[in-house]
Amino acid sequence: MSTRISLTSGMTQNLLSLQATAKLLETTQARLASGKKVNSSIDDPVAYFDAQAHYQLAQDYAAFKDGMSEAVQTIKAATNTIDSLKDILAQMKSTINSAKTAGSQTEAEEAVKQYNTLIEQLESLAGDGGYKGVNLLNADTLNVVFNTKGDDLNVTGFTANIAGLQLASTMATANFWDAAGSIAELTALNSIIDSIDAAVTTLRAKAKSLSSSLGIVTTRQEFTNEMIAVLNTGGDNLTLADMNEEGANMLMLQTRQAMGIQSLSIASQSAQQVLQLFG
Repeated sequence: MSTRISLTSGMTQNLLSLQATAKLLETTQARLASGKKVNSSIDDPVAYFDAQAHYQLAQDYAAFKDGMSEAVQTIKAATNTIDSLKDILAQMKSTINSAKTAGSQTEAEEAVKQYNTLIEQLESLAGDGGYKGVNLLNADTLNVVFNTKGDDLNVTGFTANIAGLQLASTMATANFWDAAGSIAELTALNSIIDSIDAAVTTLRAKAKSLSSSLGIVTTRQEFTNEMIAVLNTGGDNLTLADMNEEGANMLMLQTRQAMGIQSLSIASQSAQQVLQLFG
């Protein structure tokens, strides 16, 4: 059977005070080490779970932001390719004009070869305008999701190859030039120029539509960045400790602990005085 040691009332009070101070010191040290005043649901259930909800939603938005970033690159890949397609179309038009003013059949045939080479490059370039498997110039559709509610934007692509732009796949190397200038062939060449101009007009309209979609995605991307910052800050406000305050608390508690030990020593002197009676 264990024997309980009785303490004087003064020593008991000082001991309880030291124990309370030690517990506060432990809490303060944990806050200083982690930087948080709420480390678990035990510390403050409401603040802890509210902060976790903020952090989780911020993570969800971060995932959507990644999708938006990829969407931006997909649209940019398409618009950049459109610029290159327009450059090729300008070269094709220049080549046709050269054919119209050719001084010989040889010059005309060379212009035909250049045109056919350019048309092949246009076809190839339209097929290279994709990003991560999505090519808006091959009639693919890009779906961009903005939030957990499922709000989204569908960016519809179009066909930017020869068939889609309604261009002739080749220009024949027939004898379309003579000294007098064949009206029929000149009409055919002018028709090709008209089709090139129509293709340029189509590309400009599609580029404008894609730029509008890019603006929407970019705006939502910026909004999402701001929401992530707001949510993380809200969670931090609920859980993070004020390091200046905790540092001051630590100094005060250490001082209180030292004074408590001194008080306990003073309180024990009465018992020591009794011991001296038997000395």
